[in-house]
Amino acid sequence: MRLLVSILFLSVIVAGCTPKASNTHIPAPVESALYPDLGQAPELTNTVWLNTETPLRLADLRGKVVLIDMWTFG
Repeated sequence: MRLLVSILFLSVIVAGCTPKASNTHIPAPVESALYPDLGQAPELTNTVWLNTETPLRLADLRGKVVLIDMWTFG
């Protein structure tokens, strides 16, 4: 009898812990008005570049993942 009660108790706990499809959260789509289209990025016109042999151009970077870290000498 004690074994039967333990099995029933564990089955109730396990059944309560399983995720249900109705509990899934689907985020709302991002409104395009929050991020307006500002057009194409302007060409990079810097005359001083660090760690490059030639100045960089956006056309040369097309299709690559680029991280732009902008800072100034102070």
